[in-house]
Amino acid sequence: MSRSSAEGEQAGQAGQGVPGSLAHRVPDLGAMELLLAVARLGSLGGAARELGITQPAASSRVRSMERQLGVALVDRSPRGSRLTDAGVLVTDWARRIVEAAEAFDAGAQALRDRRDSRLRVAASMTIAEYLLPGWLVALRTQLPDTAVSLLAGNSATVAARLLADEADLGFVEGVSVPAGLDSAVIAHDRLIVVTAPGHPWARRRRPLEASELAATPLILREKGSGTRQVLDAALGGLARPLIELSSTTAVKAAAVSGAGPSVLSELAVGEELTTRRLVSVPLADVTLARELRAVWPTGHRPTGPARQLLSLTRV
Repeated sequence: MSRSSAEGEQAGQAGQGVPGSLAHRVPDLGAMELLLAVARLGSLGGAARELGITQPAASSRVRSMERQLGVALVDRSPRGSRLTDAGVLVTDWARRIVEAAEAFDAGAQALRDRRDSRLRVAASMTIAEYLLPGWLVALRTQLPDTAVSLLAGNSATVAARLLADEADLGFVEGVSVPAGLDSAVIAHDRLIVVTAPGHPWARRRRPLEASELAATPLILREKGSGTRQVLDAALGGLARPLIELSSTTAVKAAAVSGAGPSVLSELAVGEELTTRRLVSVPLADVTLARELRAVWPTGHRPTGPARQLLSLTRV
């Protein structure tokens, strides 16, 4: 025998008996369930029918299990199938493993049921007030037993809620995705300059210059809001606010009262523009477009009701 052949034989012998992972040495649950069915019914064909597989597939699975364990488990004859002594022992062990797996499955289902029983949503104000109600009504028809709670705030607050595990899914309107979050675009929006009909801007013939808008004190949302972030980024800075308010509805009400001009989502002012309680003021040299995004903690894509809600929001 050559040196290389001898070394190969020694290596092969050394490899014998080296244990692999437990998954390679222990039959899978399907094989154990089949063995339990054979023990209960006394028939390989009957066990195959009960488990919804063909008899050749059942025979192949038993042979594979016997090779894996290194012992014969079932004696086959025209009168039926009978467990060997080793098969009786293996069946007893398999029963305990299957019962443990059933307990594991029941526990996992309980966790899923608990997860699916509630949905915590955090959303910035425009989305919370003008888009989420419709999405939540649609979700209710699909998941009537899921209790939904909505936390409304600015985009910074939404990010904080998600990162503190106080929300399952969030929605933001800012110019960028907050750190620590993944996102998906779910809609597009445009900000427009609005004012009451009595304001001088409502009667101007030329579009408003971006520089004039930036220099004018406006009724604005608070710092941290997506609307203000987009406006500040587009104009390169803003004058000190005329009034600073914490909700889109409050900003809109102040503008309707004639307190001053504001910049609001097109989604928020449709009715007021139609009834002429507010007037849209054209901008000359800037477009205030933005993406609305669903967000969630990085690496933790939404599951359960959060995933279902996300599917209802896509453009």
